[in-house]
Amino acid sequence: MFEVVSKLDVAYVLMHMQGTPQTMQQNPEYGDVVFEVKNELEQKVNRLTDLNFKNIILDVGFGFGKTTEHNYQLLKQLPQFFELGFPILAGVSRKSMINKVIHTNPVTALNGTTVLNTIALLNGASILRVHDVTEAKQAIELVEFYRAS
Repeated sequence: MFEVVSKLDVAYVLMHMQGTPQTMQQNPEYGDVVFEVKNELEQKVNRLTDLNFKNIILDVGFGFGKTTEHNYQLLKQLPQFFELGFPILAGVSRKSMINKVIHTNPVTALNGTTVLNTIALLNGASILRVHDVTEAKQAIELVEFYRAS
């Protein structure tokens, strides 16, 4: 797929996932989740840049082969992924990493989503993948105002 993406020169979201969609949540294990995710993304970034492709967006893959604790470790350490030199996308909207902590469900997780979107932005995410566009836009506007103040 990297060759096709490189040839077409379209933006590519490079997302980490442990396992496959069928197996990813069956006891995900890491020695050091941040190191391992970063290392795997770096290897793939290197393969893409070897093809002279640089239109990459990084996604640590919140919820894709990770426990709730793994997800929060990645969120807290998001700035480490800047070293790879590409924009970071955060996709936490209405995910179980919210619901398991504050006992909501995807329908009632808007407040939790906004909180985690804000944390992701403060930790350097430049793109949010969301269900609730208006609320995400408001979070972005507030974080931008906060940073400019």
